[in-house]
Amino acid sequence: MPDIEYEVVSGFFAQDMVDADPVAIGAVPPRFGLLDASPERWKTFKSVVEKLNNDSVCDASYKVFFLGRHGQGYHNAAESKYGTQAWDDYWSKLDGDGELTWGPDPLLTPLGESQAADARNEWEAELLHGIPLPEKAFSSPLQRAMRTYLLTFDGIAVASKPLVLENCREEYGIHTCDKRHPRSWIQLHYPQFLVEDGFSEQDVLWKPDARETKTEVKTRAKNILDRIFTLDSSTYISITAHGGIINGLLACIGRDIYSLPTGGVLPVVIKGVRREQN
Repeated sequence: MPDIEYEVVSGFFAQDMVDADPVAIGAVPPRFGLLDASPERWKTFKSVVEKLNNDSVCDASYKVFFLGRHGQGYHNAAESKYGTQAWDDYWSKLDGDGELTWGPDPLLTPLGESQAADARNEWEAELLHGIPLPEKAFSSPLQRAMRTYLLTFDGIAVASKPLVLENCREEYGIHTCDKRHPRSWIQLHYPQFLVEDGFSEQDVLWKPDARETKTEVKTRAKNILDRIFTLDSSTYISITAHGGIINGLLACIGRDIYSLPTGGVLPVVIKGVRREQN
């Protein structure tokens, strides 16, 4: 793939602000955070994005990503129960505590399901004002993300079936919640999804004694962006995934960490510029 450099195009959303507070903004703010509150807001937004692409030089393109974090899973509930330090040191390495089960690949809690429904409600509200639906959708192979996607877009006509990408998964290793199911299990239980070519049957990445580093996550995130910018002509993209890989994507475009709450949706406009390779 060609060498592509990425940068954020800010100024559209409340989350773009340097001092943006994820807690104050909330998981799913009105208009998904779009600053323009006028009735023509999404028509105006689409016109600006279209103009950016029309006016760009041939080696640059602009895409709009709706980055969705899965709703609360049982591993999130367990971390809240025990605290982050005890979770990282001990509980995350187990499958459960006799009350909660979080490994491997946990389900959404009832709260997590309601958070995904909140996102769907905002999509439905903004469709009345012309919000652009994703032309392509991608998902983590972990079922908390796939379930979140299904609940978020239930009854909403996204243009194509979502595609499961291995690279969209959460930081992996040590934590049992981040070990995925086999490919055949995913295809059996989530037939609404396509699975990318080359996706292994077993999870060959997760290790019980080694955690993926932030640098490795960023590299994996750049592979996601490279794939989408190189192979997909769509402008509006949905990715349903996890806090770790979402922050990896933000690192690739020069943005600081954003602690998106569970069930949250973070819209970002990304410019990709292809560089000549020597």
